[in-house]
Amino acid sequence: QVHMVESGGGSVQAGGSLRLSCVASGYMVRNYNMGWFRQAPGKEREGTAIIRHDGGTSAYADSVKGRFTISRDNAKNTLYLQMNSLKPEDTAIYYCARTDYAYTSDLLSWPGRFGVWGQGTQVTVSS
Repeated sequence: QVHMVESGGGSVQAGGSLRLSCVASGYMVRNYNMGWFRQAPGKEREGTAIIRHDGGTSAYADSVKGRFTISRDNAKNTLYLQMNSLKPEDTAIYYCARTDYAYTSDLLSWPGRFGVWGQGTQVTVSS
């Protein structure tokens, strides 16, 4: 069975940092483009960062550019999201996801093209 499990969420004050991890099982992440999405209460799910299967390129939402870094360790079958300089507006449930589509930065805007999702991890940033 294919599973992805996120961890690393929590509560932090504005300006703090968190590192999210997403461990996959049942498949090899090196074969897939992957991403992090988030959903705040009352809002639609939005793309945060995506990364190509080989880690050679990535893309970010303007709201997190320069503060968040997506990375992957294909040997550990794990996806990461390093989040620095956190702001209250970053508060959301964060999900990792896998897509079968070819890499393009436009995937940030197309959560529907990601077919496998983790259960999410809550990130809360207080002011």
